[in-house]
Amino acid sequence: MNIQLILTSALLLAAAAPAQEKKQQIEKLAPYYPTPEFVVEKMLQLGGLKRGEKMFDLGSGDGRIVIMAAQKFGADASGVEMDDDLWKQSTAKIRSLGLEKTARIIHGDIFLQNYSAADLITVYLLPSSNDKVRPILEKQLKKGTRIISHDFEFSGWKPEKTETIDDDGEGRSHTLYLYRR
Repeated sequence: MNIQLILTSALLLAAAAPAQEKKQQIEKLAPYYPTPEFVVEKMLQLGGLKRGEKMFDLGSGDGRIVIMAAQKFGADASGVEMDDDLWKQSTAKIRSLGLEKTARIIHGDIFLQNYSAADLITVYLLPSSNDKVRPILEKQLKKGTRIISHDFEFSGWKPEKTETIDDDGEGRSHTLYLYRR
């Protein structure tokens, strides 16, 4: 084997490693654990979502928050989901419900999106993931944008309101945190 080929291969692998590492990091922002429908509704109510407002769900999973925001609240709703299967599933559900004009799932990295138009952001990410997302939100969100976090706080931010939802039948309660930029 030629030394130049070996060096080229090594350089290509080294160059690809950060991208692969970043993708693995992004995929671990939170496990897929669907939010119960009644909690989704409480999140959107606590966030004060109104007809025509723009909302984003970061790590949108099966799209249930985006779908309810568009269907029940009349919002212009976007989700961001990295997982191929969840993106396909949620996009198909949106299409089957005829919500394509007001609901969409962006197949991509939540760190690479523009949230400056958001009126409401919803998240159900791990605390360490909230810490990673916080600088992007601080930089991009306009004054007055509301953020609802399910179960986990954003360190360094003081919630405007905290709401605990009693046992959901699964033997656990849920806590919602409302922040305002």
